[in-house]
Amino acid sequence: MQSSPVYSSFTALALKIAGLIMILYYLLDCIITAIPYNPLQITWQVGFTTLLVERGLTPMVGIALLFAGYRLDNPGAASMADQKPAIQDLRFWALLLSTLLGLIFLLLVPFHFNNIRLQSDGALKQINSRASQAVSRIDAQRPQIEAQLKDPRGVAQLKQQIEKLDQAIESGQIPPEQLPQAKANRQLLDSITKDPTKAINQQVEEAKNKILAEKLEVEKRTKTEALKSQSRIGLNSLLLAIGYGLIGWTGLRSLLSSSAGRSKV
Repeated sequence: MQSSPVYSSFTALALKIAGLIMILYYLLDCIITAIPYNPLQITWQVGFTTLLVERGLTPMVGIALLFAGYRLDNPGAASMADQKPAIQDLRFWALLLSTLLGLIFLLLVPFHFNNIRLQSDGALKQINSRASQAVSRIDAQRPQIEAQLKDPRGVAQLKQQIEKLDQAIESGQIPPEQLPQAKANRQLLDSITKDPTKAINQQVEEAKNKILAEKLEVEKRTKTEALKSQSRIGLNSLLLAIGYGLIGWTGLRSLLSSSAGRSKV
């Protein structure tokens, strides 16, 4: 059972329009998303590259729909070329765009790898800088704390805090879930009053170890995210480059050879 020529013509037109809209949608989306235009910022470059790759399949589908529409419109055609020159054929520009996109996605692979490396290095430097500043603040506060503890008034205040804490624990004013922390604070205050220097050194070292542990955790997470971005965007960009390159190169060669052969007739 053959389909009606009217429906075939309408289907071909719908495929052409859908394909063209998908191509234009991708191009306009990239242009609008690039605003504000800051090509010298690594963050902008990484974000724009990610957008190009993540939505890079859209124009490929559009090109496929466009060619399907042309094929359905001319089912008996032996080649892609018709009576008009190739440069006036919409398929020629679609294939040219495919070739250009293939080149762009191929160049994006090393470009994105390098940008992620630079971004990761910058983030690691900031992490190390913040950790060093935190450790420096702790070291700077140590003499002040020691001076306060050597002052009789500071010792008296500590003893008052211990007495208030003991009263709160004995009277049940502290909730059960906060009781272990309260007892730990009680022991800390008691150790400070007995041997201030040793207690302060211990607390300083614990604070430094906590900062270093957090720094290592953030560094590990940053490196993992960088590796994931390099692998995902890099490999996807390479696949898109291969796909667009094959479509564009083989299509242009077929279209131009058909046009050249027809011109000799």
